[in-house]
Amino acid sequence: MKDGTNRSLIVVIVVTGVAGFMAMLDNLVVMTALPTIGRDLGGGIEQLEWTVSAYTLTFAVLLMTGAALGDRYGRRRMFVLGLALFTASSAAAALSNTINELIAARAVQGIGAAIVMPLTLTLLITAVPPKTRGVVLGVWGAVNGLAIAIGPLVGGSIVQHLSWNWIFWLNVPIGIVLIPIAATLLSESRGPNSTLDIPGTVLITAAGAGLVYGIIRGNADGWTSTGILVSLIGGGVLVVAFVIWELRTREPMLPMRLFRNATFSGVNAASLLMALGNFGAIFLMSQFFQTVQGYGPVEAGVRLLPWTAAPIVVAPIAGIVSDKIGSKGIVALGLLIQGIGLGWWAMVVKVDVAYSAQLGPMLLNGIGMSMFYAPVANMLMSSVRPEHQGVASGANNALREIGGALGVAILGAVFSARGSITDPHLFVHGLVPALRVGAAATIAGAVAMLFTTNNAPAGAEAAPTPVGEPATIPADAH
Repeated sequence: MKDGTNRSLIVVIVVTGVAGFMAMLDNLVVMTALPTIGRDLGGGIEQLEWTVSAYTLTFAVLLMTGAALGDRYGRRRMFVLGLALFTASSAAAALSNTINELIAARAVQGIGAAIVMPLTLTLLITAVPPKTRGVVLGVWGAVNGLAIAIGPLVGGSIVQHLSWNWIFWLNVPIGIVLIPIAATLLSESRGPNSTLDIPGTVLITAAGAGLVYGIIRGNADGWTSTGILVSLIGGGVLVVAFVIWELRTREPMLPMRLFRNATFSGVNAASLLMALGNFGAIFLMSQFFQTVQGYGPVEAGVRLLPWTAAPIVVAPIAGIVSDKIGSKGIVALGLLIQGIGLGWWAMVVKVDVAYSAQLGPMLLNGIGMSMFYAPVANMLMSSVRPEHQGVASGANNALREIGGALGVAILGAVFSARGSITDPHLFVHGLVPALRVGAAATIAGAVAMLFTTNNAPAGAEAAPTPVGEPATIPADAH
């Protein structure tokens, strides 16, 4: 029986890990293919940007909705549906004959990923005993780190040796294999609400659309332009309306009382700030290697590996240690190390800086980022009761995506105020203050962790649903 349970647990880890890997990979893999896509399908720079932004927008906006749908209709069921949608839209993207067809397919891909991604963590947590949670989440964090690490490499290699279409065809056989395995071998579970909070879902989706669109397009369209101001202000107003509705409705999509828990609030604040500092910096440093130092997309991706690939090695170790001593100190130290690494990079970067001089900052950033993912997921899931873990995962993923979009926008705006891509020296002139802002964001995330605790609330560590057995909704959930 124990061997059967272990095999079932391995299946859950593999299925959720591979599904999350695909969703994260498609966040980045298209970047290096944009010039080739532009030559084949036509379209200006704005349309090419939308092949990336269409995915990011729907992915970030619908993460909480995806988690809520899983809680209401069954997490396994919605996970399979999300996988099917992601796989079909990947095939549609590969078959696109025009840039507008590709943009539409990418938007649907983002919807599928938004359903899949928060449910990977929830399905995993329900299958894992609390005593080994950190180890398993370390593996989960390493897989996510691997997707970030190899995204530019995979995109560049496929474009160089095959064609851009194969970036999307790659997902199709993987999805076809995962769907029947997930449908037959994963256990079903649901959240506490018997009805879907439709007003809350509409409000948070519209609010997310306004905020994320404004963040994505702010630099390109101008932060004071009418469209961007309407988008950002309207999104903010809708967030307030969402909070008011959630406080009053009987079965809220996101119970506001969760934010009374200092750990839940602190973890989410740290997640947003970590993504802001890191993803903005990765975006600019990728451009630095190509624009200033003259490397190709694949060569630039290889040079970033000491940073982006570190989670593959360090994240599982961080997960094991968090099981022994708790997560708070590991996460705070990881964020502080990232801040030091980005600050150090700002000190050494120049037009002709040697790669060896950048290895130290990159390794610090990579180690710090590795110390974040698994322990912070452990803290998040331990800060809420089991019936709220789905929506907690969705909220945390959504905030991290928004943080990433904010990072690219804010660090990009700081860069543009002082620098330019037209001249290597001007590029570095803008890069230095942008890296300092990224460092400040991650250090602020470390400060946010000071308000958290390693202690879980009563009931948060209740035994998870055994693998292969259906979950029941707690009697007091309503």
